[in-house]
Amino acid sequence: MDKDATETNGQPAEPPSRRRERIGFIGRLRAYFLAGVLVTAPIAITIYIAWWFVSFIDGHIRPLIPAAYNPENYLPFSIPGIGVLTVLVVVTLIGTFTAGYVGRLVLGLGEGVVERMPVIRTVYGAVKQIFETVLAKKSNAFREVVMLQYPRDGVWSLGFITGSAHPEVQRVSGEEMVNVFIPCAPPTAGYLVMVPRREVTVLNITVEDGLKLVMSGGIVVPTERRTAISTLAPPAAQPPNTQPERSVLAAASRSNR
Repeated sequence: MDKDATETNGQPAEPPSRRRERIGFIGRLRAYFLAGVLVTAPIAITIYIAWWFVSFIDGHIRPLIPAAYNPENYLPFSIPGIGVLTVLVVVTLIGTFTAGYVGRLVLGLGEGVVERMPVIRTVYGAVKQIFETVLAKKSNAFREVVMLQYPRDGVWSLGFITGSAHPEVQRVSGEEMVNVFIPCAPPTAGYLVMVPRREVTVLNITVEDGLKLVMSGGIVVPTERRTAISTLAPPAAQPPNTQPERSVLAAASRSNR
């Protein structure tokens, strides 16, 4: 008689089929729960970050809006994003003003005053140059994803070319040098290294894919790249099968019984 069908402690044992159904049902619930997390977590985190950003801007800009121009004083409800809209309008108006002759004249006078301040001029000059380079797209910063052997030979790191090295660096090294930013994972900081152009290998991936790879610590790999790697990589050599087949072992065990 089957052992599972006998009584245990005076109670009939549960049939194996019911146990399998119960385990399968719990497994399905767990799979559904994980699927729900995968769907809702990115949406919830994105909405939370967007809401936090809007609330942060509104909290600092709304008190600066004159009461006569604040639409919330005329409406029975609050308008989220009024601070963000105000910032966009003000920045656009400032850009329109500085594009004219009078605006350029006022901007030149203001920069002349800032240039006479010992500490402020250094900070202002660095910030202005960064914004002009990034926003005006005057260079190829963060347009090439490369890999290089860092911090030692044989260990490859992912980096982003931020531009050509300083002319003095080019002169001392005697060859073309580039600035490479190597971010940490997760990217809270990074390292700036100056290496010869011949020692960096440009990868055929976008900057977005490179950032995803760094931010996830190598967990998130683009699907198309993963497929290409799997097709290019040769199959690993399998060692010769020195173990007997499972069916042979099972038959031997039954014969011993």
